[in-house]
Amino acid sequence: MPTAAAPIISSVQKLVLYETRARYFLVGNNHAETKYRVLKIDRTEPKDLVIIDDRHVYTQQEVRELLGRLDLGNRTKMGQKGSSGLFQAVSAFGVVGFVRFLEGYYIVLITKRRKMADIGGHAIYKIEDTNMIYIPNDSVRITHPDEARYLRIFQNVDLSSNFYFSYSYDLSHSLQYNLTVLRMPLEMLKSETTQTRQESFDIFEDEGLITQGRSGVFGICSEPYMKYVWNGQLLDIIKNTVHRDWLLYIIHGFCGQSKLLIYGRPVYVTLIARRSSKFAGTRFLKRGANCEGDVANEVETEQILCDASVMSFTAGSYSSYVQVRGSVPLYWSQDISTMMPKPPITLDQADPFAHVAALHFDQMLQRFGSPIIILNLVKEREKRKHERILSEELVAAVTYLNQFLPPEHTIVYIPWDMAKYTKSKLCNVLDRLNVIAESVVKKTGFFVNRPDSYCSILRPDEKWNELGGCVIPTGRLQTGILRTNCVDCLDRTNTAQFMVGKCALAYQLYSLGLIDKPNLQFDTDAVRLFEELYEDHGDTLSLQYGGSQLVHRVKTYRKIAPWTQHSKDIMQTLSRYYSNAFSDADRQDSINLFLGVFHPTDGKPHLWELPTDFYLHHKNTMKLLPTRRSYTYWWTPEVIKHLPLPYDEVICAANLKKLIVKKFHKYEEEIDIHNEFFRPYELSSFDDTFCLAVTSSARDFMPKTVGIDPSPFTVRKPDETGKSVLGNKSNREEAILQRKTAASAPPPPSEEAVSSSSEDDSGTDREEEGSVSQRSTPVKMTDAGDSAKVTENMVQPMKEVYGINLSDGLSEDDFSVYSRFVQLGQSQHKQDKSSQHLCSRCSDGVIKLTPISAFSQDNIYEVQPPRVDRKSTEIFQAHIQASQGIMQPLGKEDTSMYREYIRNRYL
Repeated sequence: MPTAAAPIISSVQKLVLYETRARYFLVGNNHAETKYRVLKIDRTEPKDLVIIDDRHVYTQQEVRELLGRLDLGNRTKMGQKGSSGLFQAVSAFGVVGFVRFLEGYYIVLITKRRKMADIGGHAIYKIEDTNMIYIPNDSVRITHPDEARYLRIFQNVDLSSNFYFSYSYDLSHSLQYNLTVLRMPLEMLKSETTQTRQESFDIFEDEGLITQGRSGVFGICSEPYMKYVWNGQLLDIIKNTVHRDWLLYIIHGFCGQSKLLIYGRPVYVTLIARRSSKFAGTRFLKRGANCEGDVANEVETEQILCDASVMSFTAGSYSSYVQVRGSVPLYWSQDISTMMPKPPITLDQADPFAHVAALHFDQMLQRFGSPIIILNLVKEREKRKHERILSEELVAAVTYLNQFLPPEHTIVYIPWDMAKYTKSKLCNVLDRLNVIAESVVKKTGFFVNRPDSYCSILRPDEKWNELGGCVIPTGRLQTGILRTNCVDCLDRTNTAQFMVGKCALAYQLYSLGLIDKPNLQFDTDAVRLFEELYEDHGDTLSLQYGGSQLVHRVKTYRKIAPWTQHSKDIMQTLSRYYSNAFSDADRQDSINLFLGVFHPTDGKPHLWELPTDFYLHHKNTMKLLPTRRSYTYWWTPEVIKHLPLPYDEVICAANLKKLIVKKFHKYEEEIDIHNEFFRPYELSSFDDTFCLAVTSSARDFMPKTVGIDPSPFTVRKPDETGKSVLGNKSNREEAILQRKTAASAPPPPSEEAVSSSSEDDSGTDREEEGSVSQRSTPVKMTDAGDSAKVTENMVQPMKEVYGINLSDGLSEDDFSVYSRFVQLGQSQHKQDKSSQHLCSRCSDGVIKLTPISAFSQDNIYEVQPPRVDRKSTEIFQAHIQASQGIMQPLGKEDTSMYREYIRNRYL
């Protein structure tokens, strides 16, 4: 019987769109090209979408025969004997969806992708380019004068900018949810498999299934959380007519990953931000909340820590922590028609019973459990009442809602005027945030999929024993969430989230047995790596919502930012103001059209003719809602019963219906993550692997000098770090020269090509770090003279033994030997002719080596060892005889070499 559970890997990862005059044929296959599916799209309907999915799994030979018959049939009908009747239109990696404006339907395909992260072998891709193809044929097309304008508005949503997807990992859910589903009891999975098979209308669903003995594995696929899916409306029209492998859900936000090397042990730090598709928009046009409790600029940020040495979800070590940002859940807005930098805040509707806040917090209780902790960073004291309006209303709403909740599950409200503390010279902003972060993480806990290590039980830490959350036999669960907000939820919020994430990261590292105390200090390689991730995360989210990058960063609040940063802050402020004043309205129209908030219809006003989109986002203004919630029992009854656990992760009948469970043979490609990750059927190059391109703490942050502690948890001076040497990306050539001098060796040839996922997203707009900066708090470090003495003491014995001075460059002879060594490494199977020519140019003093690893036949099925020449055989036989006491007579060359050795050694 089945003994394990695994995520189902989509069998549609590569697509080819074939075109005839009457049909489009979309052929999708898995990465191994062993399973194919075919969609038939009718082109004769001018306004309707007709898609036929036979739900049959084809082999490669069957697909070739099918395409050959289609080609022959269309060629015969059209009389095209000399040309093809079936044309290949485009190759793609997934279907974003189908959309219609005033004419026929379009299909949106992903034509370029880039791998951004890897979680347990499950790849996360970023959309790099898309193609939008009109489906109906020109002969049946009914033109409309406004179609082109709608098309331009739709394409203003740049799908190549921070949209992500995965074929096997559910990005709309947290890691805690995804791994909790995989740990469901086998009895429930069996019953769910039977129920799924009975209710399924897919007659080919279990075709070829082999579950004999104990070789079966349960494959699990969960429904996405539609709040964070951005192409839900685009896929809605085909959701019930095609196989689920065609449905590729995408999220919008940020995804970045870096590698933390702890004495050679790789640990991946991943940051995923999911932007809500409900009440989505731009800065001043979307404020507060709508009538359904969805708030503006709502982003769920999850930091994932995994031990990269073990890839499996079941055997590996994984940990995650989730926090949320979002606008204040009230009916409020700002009028931008006044053209003021800070438009006045107005409360649009009176809400004495906190109806909209109740809906919002009910959603959070269902997804995250309790306690809900609100960190409100808006100003408390102002000469003119501005931000304080929101604080007073939020306090009243939370106080009203808390009086009906059970005392152990009440909403925790933490007000803190961050701007006031920043202006004060006596207060350290980050120290105060660190105290808040410690209290928050202790209340919510975090997720880890392994029980406490024996060393933490043997030597318990005080902070560890006070940790909250839910402890289960297989690890810990995060219960509750931190919700951070300021007015814009950009600069102050990002810094506060970074401090909470830094605190949680320390607990995560401690839980995986990587550090001895759950505490991380600034100016360490690990924190610098994490800070860069969070700055890229903050810049990306700020560009999406506010139109510019972050104005105030972590360095600003630490008061160590260089003076050049002030001018950059001014430019970012002006950029944000310009974007809000002139381009936000067009961006808001594009988002409304892309998300399906507005549907173009003949005879009704066009999108650009609407005076406001208020009625589109507030459904209660167009029709009366059927039911009204209680003013006192404002929560969902099922949710309150299972607190502090989140209701979405509780094993119950309602949640089981959201799962698709299917039995597979244990070697089926749809659940074999090993083949999906390593792809043994492909020729791989180490230079192209993702694990080498990702940002690494050892390569990008650790000092390049000799004699420095390689631990990423060691506090370093600002001028010791790798980033201070690298400076900016534009100075990469200068950095290579410095690195060459420091290491006394040429840089690796792939140094220019290596780039991190977070660097690719931020581009050249990332903050330039100065080599010398002022510090807010002193750190005890050794003197420069002491460090020089330590370095000298370490270098001297090496010089005495090997005769090499690390401060000197390589000689020409040494460099020739090294070049020859590199050329030998490039000859993996057969010696290249070009390398032979290059070898002949080497100096005569270099020993000519011939590689003996040139296998005549070398593949995954068979290896034929090379033949050994006669001279090598004689040398080996002489070696064997020497071990038996039979010595060979010395030749002329041996005698002269021995005399030379004696002369140099003793004379």
